[in-house]
Amino acid sequence: MNSHSAQTTNGPALRILFLTKYSSAGASSRYRVYQYLPYLEQAGYACQVSPLFDDDYLHNRYVLGRGKPADFMAAFWRRLRALLSCRRFDLLVIEYELLPFFPPFIERLLQRLGIPYIVDYDDALFHQYDSHRRIVVRRMLGGKIAAVMRGARAVIAGNRYLADYAREAGARRVEMIPTVVDLDRYPVEATDSPTFTIGWIGSPATAGYLDDIAPALRDVCIDGDVRVRLVGAGDVDLPGVPVEVLPWNEESEVACLQSFHVGIMPLPDTPWARGKCGLKLIQYMACGIPVVASPVGVNEELLCGGQTGISARDTADWIEALRALQRNPSRRKDLGQAGRRLVEQSYSLQARWPEYLSLIRSLL
Repeated sequence: MNSHSAQTTNGPALRILFLTKYSSAGASSRYRVYQYLPYLEQAGYACQVSPLFDDDYLHNRYVLGRGKPADFMAAFWRRLRALLSCRRFDLLVIEYELLPFFPPFIERLLQRLGIPYIVDYDDALFHQYDSHRRIVVRRMLGGKIAAVMRGARAVIAGNRYLADYAREAGARRVEMIPTVVDLDRYPVEATDSPTFTIGWIGSPATAGYLDDIAPALRDVCIDGDVRVRLVGAGDVDLPGVPVEVLPWNEESEVACLQSFHVGIMPLPDTPWARGKCGLKLIQYMACGIPVVASPVGVNEELLCGGQTGISARDTADWIEALRALQRNPSRRKDLGQAGRRLVEQSYSLQARWPEYLSLIRSLL
């Protein structure tokens, strides 16, 4: 269990236990929890973090495509050990759920014992259950996340789609706080590479979305001095597309982004994709990089009707948008600056931190 502690000048700090899904190596946990901890400590709270899955699980998932059975057993016992100490805390902050593919009996027990908890979502996790291919999962767990939300003192939703679900589920309080980035980590530095670089960042779990725009990428790359740079994608096969795959790590992440001339985020229009929080676009925009994206879910809000990025619905749209940005450096600069302003105003840690602190204070 990772410990982050603080002491107030008037006595012991109020204690918060964060039950995350991943360590800081997992993007969702890193951006939804870990980056807030220093601010909470400065505000006088004592924080401890207990991830469900460790770094070995993430490595196996990205390299092998799945976790090993030993990873899941270790995660199960790790979470149960953490819960044994939960009464020592004033508040629990749960990322998604306590145990995946288990009924919400532990969350219900917390409610009966009067142990306050809040839950945080940046993905439509409920569709993992209510849209599962196996009918037994849909019947047994289809309403699980709704039950978890109803038992929480508050639900933090990363976008409107998730917030609407929480309200319909009967959550007593719903706060919409988007995924944000720390502006101090994302300086604006335009690349001076002569090769037009179309960039994407993500994980092997989301790299499959690139298949849908492979024909567009192939067409644009025919023009000559163009390349596609993928960060964290793992093994990717895009026939006819000159692809360079870079490994992801936290230290080099921003430098990789700064090598892009344009950042892309293709998404299919599915219920799961509508629950995405647009982190890729927010990262590109924070670096002052123009974006092209599928207008799905929160992506459409981030594009601001074309003021901060270009919407692409089909192959023809993708080709037109990417070629336009390739040929027009001035437009790239204008869109990049507009995207940066949007992040500064609405999608930065600096702008949203007060909302997060206000929520915690109101519950404690």
